[in-house]
Amino acid sequence: MEFVATRRQLRGIAESLIAGPQYRAAGTIRLAVRPDGFVGVALALAVHGTDLVWQNGGAQLAGRPGELAAAAGVDYGPPEGVYEIVDPLAADAVLDIDPKAAELIHRSLYAGGYALKQALPESHPVLWPEHFDVSVTDDEVNYGVSAGDSFHDTPYAYVGPWAARTGSFWNAPFGALLPLDSAHDVDQLADDVVAFYRQARDRLTDDG
Repeated sequence: MEFVATRRQLRGIAESLIAGPQYRAAGTIRLAVRPDGFVGVALALAVHGTDLVWQNGGAQLAGRPGELAAAAGVDYGPPEGVYEIVDPLAADAVLDIDPKAAELIHRSLYAGGYALKQALPESHPVLWPEHFDVSVTDDEVNYGVSAGDSFHDTPYAYVGPWAARTGSFWNAPFGALLPLDSAHDVDQLADDVVAFYRQARDRLTDDG
């Protein structure tokens, strides 16, 4: 499936081409979402569409990621010692990024970041490379949007209370999940996610 392959590659790029070099330079793995991609918060490395952009340069996300890292002047690899590295993107892998899949991922994650700021105005959404999701935690509840994973292939919004909940709304092992509609533009997606978060907060309040 082209989407899954692109999602896994972009997650690996986030982990080993941006978060890893940034962690070694500045001690943080945090990334931020942008309308057409994502960026390091402390290092001038970013993905825009299907390009890797760095200070004074850039290149298409093609060929081998290790060679892209060398062109950008950084050491390729994930942030060792921060979390368990489960599915690293090999430096000598050959990238094959599908533009439509990349656009959906970027649109979904950006809509998630925007929705989090709408639903939780005091929050500071972070794109985490480990799971490739943009999320915040509030009052022992995780709120986020994932680009997809082994549990659900395509982008989804989620709410994960630290304490397990029961009932039909809580439809995932970690809490509740809302699949995102790939036909919706970024504003519609953000509205969908905000409505889902508000419904979840009502359920959390009703459950005590």
